[in-house]
Amino acid sequence: MKNLIHIICLFLILLITPSKAEILKKFEVKGNSRISNETLKVYGEIELNKNYTTDDINEVIKKLYDTKFFSKISTSFSNNVLTIIVEENPIINTIIIDGEKAKKYKKVILDIISLKEKSSFVESDIKNDIEIVKSFYKSLGFYAAEVEARSQPISGDTTRLNLIFSINKGDKYKISKINFIGDKKIKFKRLRDVIASEEAKFWKFISRNIYLNAERIELDKRLLKSFYLSKGYYNVEIVSSSAESKGKKTEIELTYSINAGDRFRIKKLSTDIDPVFDKSIFQSLKDEFSDFAGEYYSPFKIEKVLSKIDKIVDQNELQFVQHTVKETVDKNGVDVVFRIFEGPKIQIERVNIFGNTVTSDSVIRSELFLDEGDPYSKIKLNQSVSELKARNIFKSVKEKIIDGSEKDLKVLEITVEEKPTGEIAAGAGVGTEGTSFSFTVQENNYLGKGLMVDATIAASEESLRGGLSISDPNFNYSGNLVYGGLSSTNNDKPDSGYENTITNFNIGTKFEQYEDIYFTPGFDLSFDDLRVDNTASDKLKKQAGNFTEFNFNYGLEMDKRDRSFMPTSGSISSFEQGVPIYADQPSLYNRFTYSKYHGFSDDVIGAVKFYAATITAIDDDVRLSKRLRMPSKRLRGFEASKIGPLDQGDYVGGNYATALNIEAQLPNLLPEATQTDVAAFLDLGNLWSVDYDSSAGSSSKIRSSLGVTTQLYTPIGPVNFVLSQALSKAESDKTQTFKFQIGTSF
Repeated sequence: MKNLIHIICLFLILLITPSKAEILKKFEVKGNSRISNETLKVYGEIELNKNYTTDDINEVIKKLYDTKFFSKISTSFSNNVLTIIVEENPIINTIIIDGEKAKKYKKVILDIISLKEKSSFVESDIKNDIEIVKSFYKSLGFYAAEVEARSQPISGDTTRLNLIFSINKGDKYKISKINFIGDKKIKFKRLRDVIASEEAKFWKFISRNIYLNAERIELDKRLLKSFYLSKGYYNVEIVSSSAESKGKKTEIELTYSINAGDRFRIKKLSTDIDPVFDKSIFQSLKDEFSDFAGEYYSPFKIEKVLSKIDKIVDQNELQFVQHTVKETVDKNGVDVVFRIFEGPKIQIERVNIFGNTVTSDSVIRSELFLDEGDPYSKIKLNQSVSELKARNIFKSVKEKIIDGSEKDLKVLEITVEEKPTGEIAAGAGVGTEGTSFSFTVQENNYLGKGLMVDATIAASEESLRGGLSISDPNFNYSGNLVYGGLSSTNNDKPDSGYENTITNFNIGTKFEQYEDIYFTPGFDLSFDDLRVDNTASDKLKKQAGNFTEFNFNYGLEMDKRDRSFMPTSGSISSFEQGVPIYADQPSLYNRFTYSKYHGFSDDVIGAVKFYAATITAIDDDVRLSKRLRMPSKRLRGFEASKIGPLDQGDYVGGNYATALNIEAQLPNLLPEATQTDVAAFLDLGNLWSVDYDSSAGSSSKIRSSLGVTTQLYTPIGPVNFVLSQALSKAESDKTQTFKFQIGTSF
């Protein structure tokens, strides 16, 4: 027992006794042929005339291994001389991808693996790179892909080798069916529309989402949870997901198990404000509190309140503000407390930007709400990241706060990953109103300055248009959108008695004037070559000629929708006016629109839309090519441009137009029919009045129609059907009971 105690004591003494130090006078390297002694000294951070312990030597070895230059390192240290014996890793001469024919996929593999040509070959990295390549093929649907890697010596050269990846992709695994089980409480169709994965229907042959993908499944689970939370299911659990082969080996049934739980309403919203702040500043939050109290809980509602807090903080130039949210749930609902308090008084010493090779630093810095010398604010940091992501020119944006040169100083590091910003798109369509075609080339980060450049050509039965536009979403770092463009359009309107060629130059800006209210002033210069048919009336023939116009246009828009795409609640309204500065035939244009949305249930979304427009001659008459035509989407059941004043068989348009649309999205009557939307509508509208005194008819009769619209997807693209019945019309109007449009993009 005594001997055991002695051994333990000796061990403890050795453990706590620092290793003996020795001054390094000289170092030498053995076994190196490619890596110089000086390079090794730099990477190992070796310093002469410095005391080195055993721990210090081990640290040198670690640093040299980190370079991946060496496969084996050993040392000896005696008589003030450090001897380092190394075995160098060979250099990868070339990487061969065997089993993959597609050049684009070969390039992707070479980009994503860690081993690179002309770099050191590290045996231990092969296993990780194999898994990276497998994951890539899984993302393409090749779930059983086999990947092997081996080195190939080069004859007569022991310092270099070739690396060969052998790939057997196997078959793609398609999702034959998607199931939702458990206490899901929401219908299949609605859940299917939420997730990214899709069933492999035959018309979805170009979609990558029909193939089994582990990352996409995890995304689906997050999307499902977010959706349930937005509907008030506070304690929802996406219990599990499973993929099972049914029938064919490569056909997979994907099943999500859901426990929705109870649905909760927001019981109360309140604030807990630090006494250092004036509480009256935050009084406007009560409007949101009264709006949301009693409604079903949704994280989006909470985010809206937080955004309101951020705006209040910014408007009042408050510093070092932070906020947190505390939610308390009981059987009666959710209590939400927003705590607003003063955080640490820290300033930004420096902002470093990494990862941008195309995008200039100035573009990134222009989106940041924090700069050198500013007080640090978590709120403004989150806003900065959101703005950078919104530019849509980066795959990812990451932020990091590190210590600065002093205690109260921090360094902000922004790391971005750029993405390809060029896009090419084409579209075609055929329907009861003829055929159409379009082709667009777009660059979203031109010259690395964040500029958006768009070139488009479009053709239909009655028009041919070409255009070029450029816009800067953050002009001169002001946060305002500035745009400009040039377009030329040739119109052939046989039913309106004319054809014309109009060339237009425009420039303008858009910015948020007040909360959710946007102001869009601009100027446009146009040249209109108007030609009138020989069969037209004498009054119309007199309108032929060349016309020049220079107008000031402005608009106001207030957007209170819950989302811009397929809104379920809220409203949007806008007013536009065009004022002539110089014109051969001046006229004043006005337009007002208003849309209100309301969700009666998850399946039934109601909408009321109002439209009104006027164009008034200032001197003589409104030019034929400028008169109003009723938009076809505003008055269904009537042929496009075939209502209103008529002059010797020509539909000449009018000076006044108005329409009211009442719509309701209906529950899907065909639950297994993929991507089918059905809506019922009631449209009312009128187009009337012309300036000149002629035989042109004008009816004050309100037109109306009732119908159903259905949109579904087919192998040749989306198909839209409109079945309608005109309830009231003028004698000269041309009705349209059935309308369809088939179109696709590629």
